[in-house]
Amino acid sequence: MPVDPTASFPRRQAATRRFTLGAPRRPTVSPDGGRVVLLRSRAGDDPVTCLWLLDVASGAEHLLVDPRELDVPGEEDLPPEERARRERVREQSGGVVEYALDAAARLAVFVLSGRAFTVELAPGARPEPLPVDGPVVDPRPDPTGARVAFVRGGALHVHERSTGTTHVLVAPEEGDAPGVTWGLAEFVAAEEMNRYRGFWWSPDGSQLAVARVDDLPVTRWWIADPAHPERRPTEMPYPAAGTPNAAVTLHLVDLDGTRTPVELPAGTEYLADVTWDTHDLLATVSTRDQRRIDLLSVDPDTGAVDPVAGEVDDAWVDLVPGVPAHLPDGALVRCADRDDARRLLVDGEPVTPPGLQVRGVADVDGATVLFTASERPEDVTLWTWSREDGARRIGPQYGVWSGRRAGGTTVLAGGDLDTDGTRTEILRADGGTVAVASSAQSPDLEPEVRRVATGPGGPSVAVLLPRGHVPGSRTLPVLLDPYGGPHSQRVLAARGAFLTSQWFADQGFAVVVADGRGTPGRGPAYERAVRGDVAGPVLDDQVTALHVAAEQVGDLDLDRVGIRGWSFGGYLAALAVLRRPDVFHAAVAGAPVTDWRLYDTHYTERYLGHPDEEPDAYARTSLLADPGSAAPVRPLMLIHGLADDNVVAAHTLQLSSSLLAAGYPHTVLPLSGVTHMTPQEVVAENLLLLQVEFLHDALG
Repeated sequence: MPVDPTASFPRRQAATRRFTLGAPRRPTVSPDGGRVVLLRSRAGDDPVTCLWLLDVASGAEHLLVDPRELDVPGEEDLPPEERARRERVREQSGGVVEYALDAAARLAVFVLSGRAFTVELAPGARPEPLPVDGPVVDPRPDPTGARVAFVRGGALHVHERSTGTTHVLVAPEEGDAPGVTWGLAEFVAAEEMNRYRGFWWSPDGSQLAVARVDDLPVTRWWIADPAHPERRPTEMPYPAAGTPNAAVTLHLVDLDGTRTPVELPAGTEYLADVTWDTHDLLATVSTRDQRRIDLLSVDPDTGAVDPVAGEVDDAWVDLVPGVPAHLPDGALVRCADRDDARRLLVDGEPVTPPGLQVRGVADVDGATVLFTASERPEDVTLWTWSREDGARRIGPQYGVWSGRRAGGTTVLAGGDLDTDGTRTEILRADGGTVAVASSAQSPDLEPEVRRVATGPGGPSVAVLLPRGHVPGSRTLPVLLDPYGGPHSQRVLAARGAFLTSQWFADQGFAVVVADGRGTPGRGPAYERAVRGDVAGPVLDDQVTALHVAAEQVGDLDLDRVGIRGWSFGGYLAALAVLRRPDVFHAAVAGAPVTDWRLYDTHYTERYLGHPDEEPDAYARTSLLADPGSAAPVRPLMLIHGLADDNVVAAHTLQLSSSLLAAGYPHTVLPLSGVTHMTPQEVVAENLLLLQVEFLHDALG
């Protein structure tokens, strides 16, 4: 049902998935630079995503796939593996949400409700169902387009398009544990390493590299829905900190099913990525403590490996998206930390300036590398590097931007503080530009962002006041609105980053948004300042941000300070009222981590180490021991989705038990059937309204 344009901001934000529906996304440029494939729903309140083809020369768009025109069931029939994948990538739309192309970008393969389809990438082409039984997971064509590989029932299958035949390439064997799968990513790879796939085609389509996952060693958890006691709980292998991970091995598989194991070195705990191009087959692996990452060259005939490059760090080595890659002459492109900056390296030599923080590599187009980087932490801009021109920025100097490139054609997408939503345009090789249409709705809410200076090493801080507030007319209760943890920023030069914060400000708050130590964009040392303690430095920086904002902006009432957050931000909100009740007077903690022993291995052990080796790090960051010492008692609302398989509801329930035992009054809001994303419109809308009501009551 179309959303009422006069509806409240919370309703419209929920119905439009934060105003992202209708905006172009997931663009891919054909190797010749002449066509762009992308996803977009038909309207800003339409959650059904379609597949489109754009001609670069003329700018003409062609609708290739509209899921409503195909005979497929709705989203309720998704196979469990696809539901899990969407949860890992935080996908909130429906329809065609993912696609894979052959090397020439002539064929696309996608899946709808477990059924696989192919479509030729040409105007007027019609999608054709793949004649295979479902449910199909992660279908991918080989580079030649002659075959499609996919996973079904934990086995990897290959479909021959010329003959219409399908055969099992590799499958769990008799005697294997029920948790063995071929061709899928395990939980921590998808949740923490941005590896969402488990098989990779060779450049000529004659062979595949396939991950075998055995999750039998992983502890079993059970996700139940108390609102429906008649339903069986869902069994889930969850590798909590200090417990065994899934056993992941890599194999080379020929089209006749012949398997050759890859000889990964001793000490390998994580298979972080696999890259297979015409120059080499590369595997990126890491030790469990993530202090060492190795890049290995794999012999496709024997499975033997040779080290190509490696990085070692006393804290941890970060995985950077988009690398490794190769230039046409075989030079190796990767990223590493040098001179307190993340640098782009070519054959081991840094080629970007020391002050430029590389965020990730988008594409290698011939001899040109397209990457994102930050000169200021709040900006993420698009850059190219080549031996001829060096590193240079393309597109706007400010804002948050991303891009794709091939055949000299670049797709630029992003925005800044002066524009609504995402602007997408194509930069042609001849210098011309093509605007890409968007049907995303405007939020009709212009954030008024005030930056606050905190000095070298201080947190990045932004303040939002009620629009129309007259300085000196009244003091305002304060609401801190952070995420505050690793991997994510809130203070960005993009209007969309502050929409919810401005709405809260318009409800009568002075909203302070701060990125402290541990957040990206400021260099490796700033991120590593939380090693061993994700509580103390993070909370201290929020307090610093509050006081500096009060000094520089004025009208902030430090006797009425609230804080809200979700996930790590929820942890930070609960931490604030339990450890600094002298500063914080109320908190809303959504899906908070309360005991880091209950969170996953790859994320938690990177920052706190193994709990058997560094128990003090877990003791000082756990919230469960705090309630008895918290004084004075501050109003605290805990919110948690009972279907959350990332931060499970046990976090909130165990904290609530500790609070109750200590006589600490608090409010718990359980959300039946809700995951970590809270995509349901009514839930998302009412959560904002309930938080405002709670904070108004708590702060007066």
